Amino acid sequence: MESQNNQIPPTQNPPPHQPFPQSQSSAPPPGFSAKVVSQVKSNLIFKSKWAELNGAVGDLGTYIPIVVALTLSRDLNLGTTLIFTGVYNIITGAIYGVPMPVQPMKAIAATALANPDFGVPEIMAAGILTGGILLVLGVTGLMKLVYKFIPLCVVRGIQLAQGLSFALTAVKYIKKVQNLPKSKALGERHWFGLDGLVLAIVCTCFIVLVNGAGEEYHQRSEGQADAAVGSNNDVEGRPGRKARWRKIIASLPSAFLIFVLGVILAFIRKPKIVHEIKFGPSPLEVVKISRHAWKEGFIKGAIPQLPLSILNSVVAVCKLSNDLFPERDFSATSLSVTVGLMNVVGSWFGAMPSCHGAGGLAGQYKFGGRSGGCVALLGTAKLVLGLVLGTSLVTILNQFPVGVLGVLLLFAGIELAMCARDMNTKGESFVMLICTAVSLVGSSAALGFVVGMVVYLLLCIRKLGRDKPASMIWMHGVV
Repeated sequence: MESQNNQIPPTQNPPPHQPFPQSQSSAPPPGFSAKVVSQVKSNLIFKSKWAELNGAVGDLGTYIPIVVALTLSRDLNLGTTLIFTGVYNIITGAIYGVPMPVQPMKAIAATALANPDFGVPEIMAAGILTGGILLVLGVTGLMKLVYKFIPLCVVRGIQLAQGLSFALTAVKYIKKVQNLPKSKALGERHWFGLDGLVLAIVCTCFIVLVNGAGEEYHQRSEGQADAAVGSNNDVEGRPGRKARWRKIIASLPSAFLIFVLGVILAFIRKPKIVHEIKFGPSPLEVVKISRHAWKEGFIKGAIPQLPLSILNSVVAVCKLSNDLFPERDFSATSLSVTVGLMNVVGSWFGAMPSCHGAGGLAGQYKFGGRSGGCVALLGTAKLVLGLVLGTSLVTILNQFPVGVLGVLLLFAGIELAMCARDMNTKGESFVMLICTAVSLVGSSAALGFVVGMVVYLLLCIRKLGRDKPASMIWMHGVV
């Protein structure tokens, strides 16, 4: 009888913060597959249908300009890129259960747009090499060490710089007429027209009216929420007129409506694009990469991209994910592995090298994305468009009002920059702002990171004579 009472209880369901259930033994326990399926279904459930739909387009202000520019100027296969990034979106949404973004690698894209000789083979070589290095860092556990020892104030400096960079670019999109393939401004934008300043201003005001400053209602207690609702009720306890109107306005999918408006305006601006659309997916071919392309891809693409990928695509995303979704547990190791696998596989077939991005996560969260279903919905749309329209979709996107894209990018950048508001001491703010300034002026997250780390270490050395040991200073930050 004693032996029966001491039997090991049945395996419990995994806690909600784990992307997949884990076991102590190497062999999966009974029912393991069923638990994985159950967890994936849970990760893909919409928290709110309209909010998740709205959040799905919150990252397009970054995605569309880059892929359109590379498709028009470097013959990037847009159809293949849409198919692979769509699959990436669906998989990452199923794994992480949050709106984990999939964005083009910006340093590689910038190199390709600035250098006419940096073509598709060089782009793909850079993506494969960057992905391979990130995969090794993740599998060996080295990325976990990097994440552990980088101070929060330095990460916030990188996030603030990236957010402000997005916001400044967005203002340029709104104010200036843009030539996306050449990444150049062509002059002041007209006030009126289908891509005028008035349109961008109206879209901006609409988003502010609907979303406000992005109040974090999820952090309010139920008592506070009930009190707020009760204060807007009439005498009989029914919702008052103001409360009803406020609820209706807050439920509008602002970013989605603006994106749909941009698509409609694209057809109005050039009705003949209907005849330029060709149905069917782009042919899937393996990219031939020469020895010269491998060399150029590594020197001009992978080396500039690696610091940005490590800092913004892994470390900053991990920090931001834990900030926005504290009930979950995000691992720098898993993020590094998923970024690595995306590029080691997709880049061989001509898909634009991709990564996660703190700006994309902030943008999708800003507009209501809260679950993996948000990015899975976006991924499904990309997959369908890639299979049905292929590269001919670029004819539509090329007519999309750039000023409207700028509005979406502006709010994504501001939301990312606002993550830096948790720096409570003067020392932390000092390090963060130096890191931000160097990153923005030098246009290099790596340079800002190095300078930020040096300043942080100097402040730690300065504190050595105080009561706190050096280890405590490092763990708790500069005060």
